[in-house]
Amino acid sequence: MEKSQTLATKLAFLSASFMVTSAYAIQSALPQIKAALNVTQPQVEYLVTTPSFAVMFFVVLSPLLQDWFHISDKHIIMAGITLVGIAGLVPAFVNNYWVILASRLALGAGYGLYNSQAISLISVWYEGHERTSMQGWRSAFEQIGNACTLTISSLLLIYAGWHAAFLVYGLAFAVMAFFAWRVPNDTHSTASDKDDQQSSQETISPMTNQPVTKISPLIIAILLFVLLIKMDFIGMEDRFPGLAVAINGAKFTGTGTYLSLMLIGATLGGASYGTLQKHFGYLGTIYIGLVLLAIANFLFGFGGSNFAVIAAGILLVGFPMQVLTPLIFNILPFMAPMRLQTKITSFILIGFNFGAFFSPTADAWFNRILGQELSGFGLAAPFRIYGVMMLVIAGLIFFGKHLYQLHIAYGQRGHW
Repeated sequence: MEKSQTLATKLAFLSASFMVTSAYAIQSALPQIKAALNVTQPQVEYLVTTPSFAVMFFVVLSPLLQDWFHISDKHIIMAGITLVGIAGLVPAFVNNYWVILASRLALGAGYGLYNSQAISLISVWYEGHERTSMQGWRSAFEQIGNACTLTISSLLLIYAGWHAAFLVYGLAFAVMAFFAWRVPNDTHSTASDKDDQQSSQETISPMTNQPVTKISPLIIAILLFVLLIKMDFIGMEDRFPGLAVAINGAKFTGTGTYLSLMLIGATLGGASYGTLQKHFGYLGTIYIGLVLLAIANFLFGFGGSNFAVIAAGILLVGFPMQVLTPLIFNILPFMAPMRLQTKITSFILIGFNFGAFFSPTADAWFNRILGQELSGFGLAAPFRIYGVMMLVIAGLIFFGKHLYQLHIAYGQRGHW
């Protein structure tokens, strides 16, 4: 473990997560891409969300490829980052929408190749509190990388046009070189080896005080929840640039600044999660996240032509999103035995990515339900529905908790 303790080496481990959310780096360029390629609003939004479609498949395929070809975690990560760099740069040189869309699929394949390995490699090389700290910083690096790539892409957009915005993916090659140089070589562990290690551990359910021996049916509810919050979050990010242009005019190019500030808020949300859970517990933290997410949606959805209100909504949304996301992964050990944790984590990761991919379609449906156009101020309409949904979920959790407590109380008295 000693050779992994230097600051430079720790930064190299964390650097793998720097590019993993860079699919969203081009969001500020969406209005210009839409006009240049003469495509619809959902089509241009799919350039951001299509990588998530490929991620869903390659999150599953990646460990299989490692087993088949005996590839170590370090080398599969290097291959994934390299693919991100190559596929990400393609749109900088072409004008065909379908070629760009295909390159975005390949970009998602690169993310999927190494997403879970960037998490597991830290668990291999670090232990105890240091492992927890590194995982927290890994999550923060995703947001820092998102903010940095978005800012750089936005500056390239302003000074050199929408093609240049894609040049930001050249950073992947620098990340790959640093990672290859500083991260120690690791030996490949098969899925069965990992299952054997985890099967010796037991997780005690906080509800029953008994070991967790099977997958809880609540995992389906968690999956639906992550689908919803990811559709909400990505939809707001995707539609903010178009809404900002509708309010401020076609020459407005400041959306990247607001999205970068939102990501700083998201980083603060992730950093605050441990403190919030310590003081308010799991349920209290869920309520805080859901209420703040509802407020962000209502500000965005009902802001109308008031750009300050719309901006307040986008600046707020990242904080509760990054409070809820680590909470979800922290409760997964109570949803299944340790030997099945890798499987249900992949299941939830697929849910997050499908939510991102499906976001443009879901938002278009909400527009039709509300009778709003897919342009101008109508872009904000779906988020009124999302806001109501967050409050409904908070209410269901509140009443569900009390019904469960009532059930236990009556059961202990012999009434059930």
